[in-house]
Amino acid sequence: MASRLALKYGLVSEEDRLSNSADAIVVTEPTTGSKARTKGSLYLIVCTKQTGGKTRDACRLVADTIRREYYYDESAGISIVLEKAVRAANRKLRQSREGGGLSAYSIGITLAVVRGSELYVATAGDANAYLIRSARLLMPEHHSGVGLPAADNLRLGVWRGDFAVGDSLVLCSRNLVEVVGTEELKNAVVTLHPQSAVEHLHHLFVAAAGEGSDAVIALEATEVSLSRVEHRLVPVSVAEPLAGAPEHSPIPLADQVSALGSAVRDRAGAARTGVRDGISGTVGRILDLMPRRRAGYRRMRTAAESTESRRRASIAAIALVAVIVVLGALVWYLGPFRTESPVNNTPDAAAALADATSKANQVFGSADLLHSDPTSAQLLLQTAWDDLVSAKNGVDAATWNRVEAQVANGLDTLFNTTAVSGSRFYSAPAGELITGLVVGPDAAAYAIVGTGVVRVDPTNGSVATIVQTGSGSAQGMAQPRLLGLGGPDLLIVDTNGGLWRWRPSDAQGGGTLGQVRVAGDQVWGADVVDIETFVINADQGLYRIYVPYPTAQQILRYEPTADGSGFSAPAPYFVGTTENVSAFKQLMIDGDVYAVTEPALTRYFNGRDSGFSLDPAPDDKNLRPGHLYEMLAATGLKGSGDLYLWDKKWSRILVYDKDQGTYQQQYIAANGAPPFSDLTGMYIVDRGVTQPPILVWARPDGLYQVPLVAPQTPIGSPAPSGLQTAVPTLPPPASFIPTPSPTVTQIPASVEPTIRPRRTPQGAPGTPTAGP
Repeated sequence: MASRLALKYGLVSEEDRLSNSADAIVVTEPTTGSKARTKGSLYLIVCTKQTGGKTRDACRLVADTIRREYYYDESAGISIVLEKAVRAANRKLRQSREGGGLSAYSIGITLAVVRGSELYVATAGDANAYLIRSARLLMPEHHSGVGLPAADNLRLGVWRGDFAVGDSLVLCSRNLVEVVGTEELKNAVVTLHPQSAVEHLHHLFVAAAGEGSDAVIALEATEVSLSRVEHRLVPVSVAEPLAGAPEHSPIPLADQVSALGSAVRDRAGAARTGVRDGISGTVGRILDLMPRRRAGYRRMRTAAESTESRRRASIAAIALVAVIVVLGALVWYLGPFRTESPVNNTPDAAAALADATSKANQVFGSADLLHSDPTSAQLLLQTAWDDLVSAKNGVDAATWNRVEAQVANGLDTLFNTTAVSGSRFYSAPAGELITGLVVGPDAAAYAIVGTGVVRVDPTNGSVATIVQTGSGSAQGMAQPRLLGLGGPDLLIVDTNGGLWRWRPSDAQGGGTLGQVRVAGDQVWGADVVDIETFVINADQGLYRIYVPYPTAQQILRYEPTADGSGFSAPAPYFVGTTENVSAFKQLMIDGDVYAVTEPALTRYFNGRDSGFSLDPAPDDKNLRPGHLYEMLAATGLKGSGDLYLWDKKWSRILVYDKDQGTYQQQYIAANGAPPFSDLTGMYIVDRGVTQPPILVWARPDGLYQVPLVAPQTPIGSPAPSGLQTAVPTLPPPASFIPTPSPTVTQIPASVEPTIRPRRTPQGAPGTPTAGP
């Protein structure tokens, strides 16, 4: 008895798949012995998270091209032929109509070839392959290529190994794995028949409200016994009685009719050519008889004459400009376009000041509109501010300043504005600047200072330089440029685009430094403004890396290798839309992906815009109109806590609710306190609900911290629900309103950050997390 390897496979049929899934599945098992021995069986999935348009046709085009090119090309081994087939599919996709509306790297490929007991596996883009051996889920180690469409120099790593009896292989889209999870995938394949396993996985995907890409193939190797063939095969030849005879149509007179049609066609063509030649000759002869224009000769100008003409044109242009300037000056001087100084309009200025004072008295008087009717109070104070602008240069400066301060304090009260005083806990050495800041894995502050990275403990002010330019193995680290936090590691990106990992070993600044291997052809140049991480297994210290990459207008997502020593080639994060990554200032990830741009904050989930938006910045219009967002920090986990945005335009910290994006309050620096300007980094220390969070920020000259104490409700009339103020209400005077003293919150002498700093978000300990 002889034995051989038999394959059982299961897949979700086309009619059972989701209607918005554009994935294509191809299974080819050759029936001829020669192809089975040389090429083996091909199992292929082409998937994409993008929906609509011609995505379904594009996936089918890629799948058919790979299958055809693989079985047609016999010029090399399986690994090389698979890579050539994927390149051919990429080239055809880029040149076809189906690939015209696709985003770069939006199509993923996962394929396997089984020839005898040999297994070849390759993946590209958002597609995965898992080998299950002895009830253990393994991921073949290979270079995963980027998705399609890509550049012409696309590279594809092919893993080769043995496929033995009892082994199973799963090919699936990454979207399905992120929804279902790897543990469910392994259990289904180990315990069920391949067809039942894929149906179970697809049912879980639909039950979890999964959308889009859902392709999956399960393959199992079994042993089949064959009986020896006892009879002898006898060749059979078919008789050919008409071999060698002339070819004739079996239809009577068909050959004669065909010959007649050919003769008529030839005669008609000759007649058409003769008529055309006759007409064109007649027209040509008529044109020859028509009169022609007599040839004329232009007079050639000398070089001296040309120079003189250019000189006169230049003088004319200069004279025209001079006339326009003189006429404009006369018109302005004579009055129609000249603005008179408002100082001369004293009666109007006094009236405007009186109006502003009257409106302010209505707000702060016995009616106490500031608390009883905030909407009316806001309208009165804003119009009072406009009156003050009109009256500024026509009234007494001291009087104007007193009314202006009271109106400004009222507007700040309405918009929950709190002035705070921070303290410096680290000063940069002379001649060196601070260019970056991040909270470390040990809750200390890590900053880029000059050509090195410094660890500063905010609780006691201890300072230690952990790395310098040139530290590390080989050529060493270049100038540090970016900092990031990844699980137990501090990540450092240098000016050459290299990634380094610092892991602390004690609380005095000791630790180990090593360079991290990152696969892929992308270079993290000066246009890469941030690096963020998301922990997927806290016990093993594994995390993903997210990098905004303006060159491809994508966020690149890097998966860690199984041993945690490096990261595989990146996959694009965005699906189906083109985002302006060049405008991104910073990323923040807590399960959702937040991107900061100057006008707005955008939240993404699963590669798509979630529709989240912030309330407009405090609509004071008068005090601080507009905003320019630059930096972001947050408290809480996904969907809870607050967002803290630095507004570069007005040097303030705006606070929003993370779940709904509603405005909460804002913080400004008190007079004489360290300002919130020229920030080079910031983070929030979350101390729970019992203590206010601490803001830690960096300026080029030092590091600062301040507790963000909520504004206190003033004594007097009770404030309506949700309205708080830091400015006390004063009774209205007879003539003008005095300026109240602003509330300034000082930092305690010793801040106890036995605090819970904002760490990289993560799932339950020891449990792989799908992530955003």
